[in-house]
Amino acid sequence: MKERELRQREIRALIRTFAIKKQADLVERLQEKGLDCTQATISRDINDMGLKKLPGGGYVLAEDLHLQRMVRDLVISITTTGNLLLVKAQAGTAPGVAAALDDAKLADVLGSVSGDDTILVVCGDEETARALNETLGMYQGG
Repeated sequence: MKERELRQREIRALIRTFAIKKQADLVERLQEKGLDCTQATISRDINDMGLKKLPGGGYVLAEDLHLQRMVRDLVISITTTGNLLLVKAQAGTAPGVAAALDDAKLADVLGSVSGDDTILVVCGDEETARALNETLGMYQGG
């Protein structure tokens, strides 16, 4: 894996895990993980990845905001069985929701298959499926 891809994957994980408010915080956390980078490099990554800064000052991934809106507005129910999620959406909207899930590049989510109003999401394991169900459920409620 290229250094840039690895760094951006780590940035994605850090943004989803911690309240990152400054580029310097990202540099520090990446260096703790053994990735040598500068604030200028992180600034380019932020632009490349389309990170947004929330009014409260923290960074968020644009694809997470998009996914959150899609789930909130279009998803009817979410059921987990094993490492699979079955997502029911409003008629005709499942392909868009599935695309938003895929675009989010969530860790250990292997992919999704969509019909007109149903999405099957395949996760790497049961724990990931349960965590995703919980996350999407939070999006649904708010």
